[in-house]
Amino acid sequence: MEDVRGATAFITGGAQGIGRGIARAFAGAGMRLALADVDADALAEARAELAEVTDVAVFELDVRDRERYAEVADAAERSVGPVSVLVNNAGVGVGALQSISAELSYATWDYVVGINLDGVNNGIQTFLPRMIERGGPGHVVNTSSAAGLAVFPERSSGYTYHASKFAVTGLSEALRRGLADEGRPIGVSVLIPGMVGTKVGENSVRMLPAGVVSDRELAAMNELAEAGDAALRTYGRDPDEVGAMVLAGVRADLLYLPTDRLAADVVVKRAEALVAAMPAEESRYDSALADAMRERRAAR
Repeated sequence: MEDVRGATAFITGGAQGIGRGIARAFAGAGMRLALADVDADALAEARAELAEVTDVAVFELDVRDRERYAEVADAAERSVGPVSVLVNNAGVGVGALQSISAELSYATWDYVVGINLDGVNNGIQTFLPRMIERGGPGHVVNTSSAAGLAVFPERSSGYTYHASKFAVTGLSEALRRGLADEGRPIGVSVLIPGMVGTKVGENSVRMLPAGVVSDRELAAMNELAEAGDAALRTYGRDPDEVGAMVLAGVRADLLYLPTDRLAADVVVKRAEALVAAMPAEESRYDSALADAMRERRAAR
């Protein structure tokens, strides 16, 4: 989607961190903005800043709430126009702040996966049919993570976070393939943040629903979040740089948008281990499947 000037973007988690960086880059490119976030104060700040550059509307939204999502989508399009760029960016990282034993609860799963994965799907289910009906052009950006490519050997926890982010990566790849197969002029990118200077730890813990963890666990998680966010501020890429990368990726219709090479070595080792674990010889099923796939590609 090379020509973005005048287009409308809907960005979840858009009032802070990476979302705010994307919003700034889009606004600078002449795009109109609809920003959704759970933080009302951050939304007010974002609107005050960005309204000096472009048309902007803001909405309080928990991306797990499908009915509210539909209401916000209607209001956003009435306010700033039909959405042609969707950025599913809202996310939490609380699973990475717990031990495996502490993480084993349905409440943690529902919180992390509900926002990181269901929230992405809710954005797609809400906006993509509208984009398809209008005929495009359009673009979808889904925020995954370096933890959505591989499990780092330095980590022993965060299985809910890894599960949700691996799923976002696969969802994005499949969605892009499906839209291309149908000839839709709608691109899909997966944003893969590594080290980015945000307050993801603080925000993830702050938004935890009551009763998900004990007071003792909450105190420990706050300490980890503070240390983690400090490291991100020290070593991470600036969110505005990430916003510029996303804008360039939308214009060039790139699938993968990694912010750094944090996962490079781990991804290579994982791929090598997977290939090494496969049977040495093809079975009759492998050959038949390969033939069928070649025939399908030739028929397109």
